[in-house]
Amino acid sequence: MGTVLHDSVLGEGPDVVLLHGLFGQGTNLGGIARGLQGAYRVHSLDLPDHGRSGWTAAPSIPGYAEAVSDWMAARSISRAHFVGHSLGGKVAMALALACPTLVDRLVVADIAPVAYQPSHGNILAGLAAVSAAGCASRGDADAVLQAHVEAPGVRQFLLMSLMRTEHNRAMDWRLNREGLTQGYPRLLEALEESTPFDGECLFIRGAHSDYVKEGDMTVVARLFPHYRLVALANSGHWLHMDEPAQFNTQLLAFLT
Repeated sequence: MGTVLHDSVLGEGPDVVLLHGLFGQGTNLGGIARGLQGAYRVHSLDLPDHGRSGWTAAPSIPGYAEAVSDWMAARSISRAHFVGHSLGGKVAMALALACPTLVDRLVVADIAPVAYQPSHGNILAGLAAVSAAGCASRGDADAVLQAHVEAPGVRQFLLMSLMRTEHNRAMDWRLNREGLTQGYPRLLEALEESTPFDGECLFIRGAHSDYVKEGDMTVVARLFPHYRLVALANSGHWLHMDEPAQFNTQLLAFLT
């Protein structure tokens, strides 16, 4: 047994597993979980190195997929639908390729199985600055973070992972900041070529996002031949928050 994963569960029915994005935690996908709980048993996981889950020595997509597989075995879940956003989508794709019997239907939100260029340097610098500052409050941490991350919405997303350290002396990150910084290049790598996943797949992209480009769909078609692509017109990378009703409508129609 490897890294222990924290999870929360809503609803009853067929199992659906939700996987969040980089620097996030399972609660980030709460709107999706609430939208599905009437018909499904929804598991919101904290990926390794995030939230309340255990940390790894070397973060990687294959390692994260293996941790999810171990979690399923520990929960006696033999097969489930998967919904992954961004990094979580990449982990879900890796799991489907490596262990196809574990994955029923696959939903990938605004990510492709390709390599990405580094784009989170400002966030990593901001996380480090907050750790070094020994902030006494969330407001103090936000002020430090603002020098590196301009967008208020992104700062609020990051601050959800802030916690008070031992003896309430200072605020610091619940996530594995140093490990994620060192492992960041591996999380950007393309998925390894393998036997294509034979299950049904839905790729949902934000129309105003540049995370999924037209050329990426050639790779998607090769690895996930039974896919269809939907673009949400008024959304960016955070499509499940920009257009929650449309996202959940597409999701429910696909899963049912």
